[in-house]
Amino acid sequence: MAPHSSPERSLKAKLRAEALARRDALPPEARADGALRAAEAILAIPELGDAPLVGVFWPIRSEIDPRPLMQRLFARGQRVALPKVTKQGLVFREWRAGEELVRGGFGLSEPRDDLPPLDPTALIVPLAAFDRAGQRIGYGAGYYDQAIERLSKNGPVLTIGIAFSVQEIDRVPAEPHDRPLDHLVTETGPVPLRQG
Repeated sequence: MAPHSSPERSLKAKLRAEALARRDALPPEARADGALRAAEAILAIPELGDAPLVGVFWPIRSEIDPRPLMQRLFARGQRVALPKVTKQGLVFREWRAGEELVRGGFGLSEPRDDLPPLDPTALIVPLAAFDRAGQRIGYGAGYYDQAIERLSKNGPVLTIGIAFSVQEIDRVPAEPHDRPLDHLVTETGPVPLRQG
């Protein structure tokens, strides 16, 4: 892992702040409409239909809302798991529509601790910024990078980043441990990813 004060991390922090400011500036109606359109585009990804358990996230702040996607996953018979932040990293537990969530760190809503941990084979990944190489800038703690690495030890994990188009940047300063996402989707539909 790169040191905490590396030039890449400083640049990522700047790019993250700029992208989040653009996201924060979107009107609520555009965010709600965008979440519905992104959900439909994600459902059209063929490989997602093969995942019995999909890891999704509960939105915070001005994040694109994946709850319309969760409703559609339930409607087609797929199960959903939500993450909990622990000292060991993200732990996913199944969530069913209507179940109460508990307050977690970072203002997160998380599944109850008494539910068993499960390993999804597909992940809907939140992000602060992205580029067309499929690289993402997260929120800086590396939780999703670690979760993808851990889950990949069980077999392939389908990763789908979800964001608003205003979060796109020219190039993410990727570090050696960063892994590109398989798909990126915004309110305008799938983002065409360039190879290499």
